[in-house]
Amino acid sequence: MSTEVKIPALGESISSGVLSSWKVAEGTYVEIDQPIYELETDKITQEGLAEVAGVISFLAKEGDEVEIGATIANIDESAAQPTSSNPEQKEDAETEVEQEAPEPGPEVITTPTEETKAVVKEEKGEIVDSPKDDIPLSPAVRKILAESKLDPASISGTGKDGRITKADVLNAQKASPEAPQQVQSEPKPIPSSVSSDPDSRSTRRPLSPIRRKIASRLVEAQQTAAILSTFNEVDLTEIMALRKRHQDSFVKQNGVKLGFMSFFVKGVVHALRAVPQINSRMEGNELVENHYFDIGVAVGTEKGLVVPVLRDCDQLGFAEIEQSIVDYAKKARSGGITLQDMQGGCFTITNGGIYGSLLSTPIINPPQSGILGMHSIQERPVAINGEVVIRPMMYTALSYDHRVVDGKQAVTFLVKLKEAMEDPARLALGI
Repeated sequence: MSTEVKIPALGESISSGVLSSWKVAEGTYVEIDQPIYELETDKITQEGLAEVAGVISFLAKEGDEVEIGATIANIDESAAQPTSSNPEQKEDAETEVEQEAPEPGPEVITTPTEETKAVVKEEKGEIVDSPKDDIPLSPAVRKILAESKLDPASISGTGKDGRITKADVLNAQKASPEAPQQVQSEPKPIPSSVSSDPDSRSTRRPLSPIRRKIASRLVEAQQTAAILSTFNEVDLTEIMALRKRHQDSFVKQNGVKLGFMSFFVKGVVHALRAVPQINSRMEGNELVENHYFDIGVAVGTEKGLVVPVLRDCDQLGFAEIEQSIVDYAKKARSGGITLQDMQGGCFTITNGGIYGSLLSTPIINPPQSGILGMHSIQERPVAINGEVVIRPMMYTALSYDHRVVDGKQAVTFLVKLKEAMEDPARLALGI
């Protein structure tokens, strides 16, 4: 009996994705709930689990774009489970020449009985005396030699007793223009617009689904909203002193550090209460004002920027906010973020300061009407009560949809945020 592996529905707006990788080899035995593939969509990266146990056969290749509901593999449930899956036994078995799968290309090394024994002993770390005319090679080296069609006699070995190592073969492969490069899968045909010259000064590759979505959303925001930015600066002396006084107790009690982000999340809620117009969005000819405070926090990953949402931040404590941010960051960078984690949200915070940004104009996250940009903290001279003092200062930027928010309201928002950050007691007193 064979069971089909189908791409499940991941959300109403997701119709397809790219099969970014198989997590198992074709023809292997998979267990129930074992991760077998990774699908990258324009919003999330999702792992697929085996629903049944059996031997898997692929119907799609890595890099293929597949539709929701498409069958990408079959699992043969009638196949018997291997009697031994011990990695050490498997590794030992692979060192035997008789059990190796035939490699494409011409035969490079002869394998008489004595040489086979020598190779196996070499893999086990034993010192052997090989025949004078033969070169003892490990299975990995033989595989690369067969693929690259290099003559082992032309390679100088740097290993023990002059043995040829994998690095020796790779170096010889680079030095030989005639030798084909080692590949992991069938080469894809090169479009006519892409140069096949190995010394080309540029490369061309398709955008990933998430990068395509990011690009589309940013262009949409620029084309559909009247985006304007306004700036202010915040003196973080009080917050830094507060963190220093209570950090050890906070960590001991909550198991997470007290960072700056929880203060800014609370500060944003404080400012949104004062300027509710920013906590709203346009829907056609109607203005929808939110009476809740779900704040998105931008997280950078290797595949792009994602914005998980902290729900009901007005009801969360500092420790809950910090722990939620840590958990979301781990999920985002491991590819475990879900669509539900990023849906909704009435305002977004992005912190370019962690990358060294001094000032920026962030783009709003539609259909929201505002986004706060945090930046690097720098010690700068400032005038306070007629005296010049050195203080840890941060520039803040509010980008907003001018169709919804007036300039006065945007400036008031940043002033309220500045007051709360410079006097954190306001957050507790609600003033």
